[in-house]
Amino acid sequence: MLSSGLVMVIIILTINIIYVSFFTIRMILTLKGYRYAAAFVSMIEVVIYVIGLGLVLDNLKEIQNIVAYAIGYGIGVIVGMKIEEKLALGYITVHVTTSQIDTEVETVLREKGYGVTSWIARGREGERMMMQILTPRKQEKSLYVHLNEIDPKAFIITYEPRTIHGGFWVKAVKGLQERAAKEEI
Repeated sequence: MLSSGLVMVIIILTINIIYVSFFTIRMILTLKGYRYAAAFVSMIEVVIYVIGLGLVLDNLKEIQNIVAYAIGYGIGVIVGMKIEEKLALGYITVHVTTSQIDTEVETVLREKGYGVTSWIARGREGERMMMQILTPRKQEKSLYVHLNEIDPKAFIITYEPRTIHGGFWVKAVKGLQERAAKEEI
């Protein structure tokens, strides 16, 4: 079965898509601090890598195998990114600058479950309301929908906080982090 050229290309392509997807997931888990989960994924990843690379190295004269390996790698990057988007691990902080100076906005966002801190600032065109919003990454898209309803012209900057300490959300965040740590064990 492996002697068939087309079957070999499909196997190499599939193996590399899976390998690179696992590689991406492992990197994300490592960056997010899920060390045991990352170590487990890396064990699977290396087995897949060795098998795929072995198939290509055993058949270096077959250019289609090398091409399949390269294409599989590229597709694996895309698949890995899609998986990462679906996992959406961690939190994001969103800085919003809006001309809508209205404390009702903060209340509505808080009622929807977002952590909001706001203040009035002065910009080039006058006073603005600034908001710093903390939310799980899984709620990122819905937050953008709410912000767009409030002010479609709002200036928005998003980043991922590395450490969260103090503040209203700490108990909720720590509880989620402790559950994640227990899941790793």
